[in-house]
Amino acid sequence: MREHLERVFRYKPSRARRIFREHFDEPGMRLILSDSGGAGDQRIGCVGFRDEPECLKIDSFYLERRFHNSGLGTAILKVLLAEADVIGKPIRLEVLTGSKADRLYLRHGFIKLREDAIEAEYERPVPVGVSG
Repeated sequence: MREHLERVFRYKPSRARRIFREHFDEPGMRLILSDSGGAGDQRIGCVGFRDEPECLKIDSFYLERRFHNSGLGTAILKVLLAEADVIGKPIRLEVLTGSKADRLYLRHGFIKLREDAIEAEYERPVPVGVSG
């Protein structure tokens, strides 16, 4: 994540540690584990999926670089979308401007609500015919 924050001039080590600690201690943080290689479960990423009054929120969606472009991020996102459909709430998230994740979210029904020099906010509305 550091390289992305540096790209938008937002990386400061002390600030990054504080923010990440706060996010990882909140309810809704899920570890992404892999049992490949027979070495038992290994952490390969995480995703925050938080139930807020008006929406579900995705944050801190990280995968180790070796899993980028492998389809794993899409598979995880599809699970989260299915959970949101059962609950019947829209999903919101923020992505750093210029991130390659932008295409992933647009492909899966997210709409860009706003964008500035640092980040863009997206929402996936509740699909038609789905009620919570």
